[in-house]
Amino acid sequence: MSPDVKRKMVEVARQFRKEPTKSEALLWQALRGKKLDGIKFRRQQPVGNFVVDFYNSNYRLVIEIDGSIHNEQIEYDQARQDILEELGLNVLRLKAEFVEKNLPLALGEIRRKISELKLQESEFPSPFIGEGLGERKDTNE
Repeated sequence: MSPDVKRKMVEVARQFRKEPTKSEALLWQALRGKKLDGIKFRRQQPVGNFVVDFYNSNYRLVIEIDGSIHNEQIEYDQARQDILEELGLNVLRLKAEFVEKNLPLALGEIRRKISELKLQESEFPSPFIGEGLGERKDTNE
């Protein structure tokens, strides 16, 4: 990605942060400052040519809040999600109405997804982790 495109994506993300939807603002208040089980999330995070609603780098978890507009762009959203997943990201989609009316349940869904990702990691550890020491192995050895 060119530096100009990267800079533009950062500008777009900053603008989105200034104008959150009701559901994004509500969820951000529950996630910010590691409020959810000590897990750090970023909001309106640039990822390639996209800006995702929320992102956790430890679990490579993208949380997307889908408002009513998403009912009209199902194919676009799926193509976007496919690209994010090809990049090795895990995507959790939550309906805006669900977040607004059932925040505790929405947070439960996020916890469930994180538990699922933890389980996957324990079953299929990263090939970059060696001998349980948490050190990255050089693949050129």
